[in-house]
Amino acid sequence: MIVKSDKEREGMRKASLVVKAALEKAEQFIRPGVTTLEIDAIVEDVIRSMGATPSSKGFQGYPNASCISVNDVVVHGIPSLLTVKDGDIVSVDITALLNGYQGDAARTFAVGNVSDADKRLIEVAKAAFFAGIEHAKAGGKVGDISAAVQLYTELNGFGVVRALTGHGIGHKMHEAPEVPNFGRRGTGSPLKSGLCICIEPMITAGDWRVKVDRDGWTTRTVDGKKAAHYENTVIITDGEPEILTL
Repeated sequence: MIVKSDKEREGMRKASLVVKAALEKAEQFIRPGVTTLEIDAIVEDVIRSMGATPSSKGFQGYPNASCISVNDVVVHGIPSLLTVKDGDIVSVDITALLNGYQGDAARTFAVGNVSDADKRLIEVAKAAFFAGIEHAKAGGKVGDISAAVQLYTELNGFGVVRALTGHGIGHKMHEAPEVPNFGRRGTGSPLKSGLCICIEPMITAGDWRVKVDRDGWTTRTVDGKKAAHYENTVIITDGEPEILTL
């Protein structure tokens, strides 16, 4: 676990602005008829136009600039010729490297005429993040965040994915500590001022268990029900946490 200096935090703010811009452009572009590969190209263009590089491209062999996950795919969907359809929900997860610093965030977007149940799924994923951020305070523990995310999600009738977690972030995309979306208050790594983490609820409309496709990346719900993902890069401070990718 690495507490970041003032200089490092400033570098992460700048990298996070790249991610924010790329997500905003993706949201504007996503509509029925586009392919996930076209969305990925838009994301990569924004990242590179701002002087950054897409961290996921080439990471452990991953082929693209973003992860684009449709409907029952929770995370790590590989962009392809898959066409987005009316009524789909599409999660876009982006990490960018700028001058040695990382920014990371994800959103789930509703496409066209989405059911009320799917809208609620997306809303709860976002709200679970904010339930967790209330406990992202120096002097606390990672488990305080985890427990809050889990409680909010499950009280609203959704499942919390266990196999995947949030994480520390800095010069590397993934650093210590892990930040699960489930757990008990008062447990886990200490939260210190200057620690940078990604809090990212991944929730499901049914069973919380997931499986990985033969491509080794695409992670989807075991029961085929839809999933939503909401993530931001956050700096722990002595006061209110700073959310960098909003």
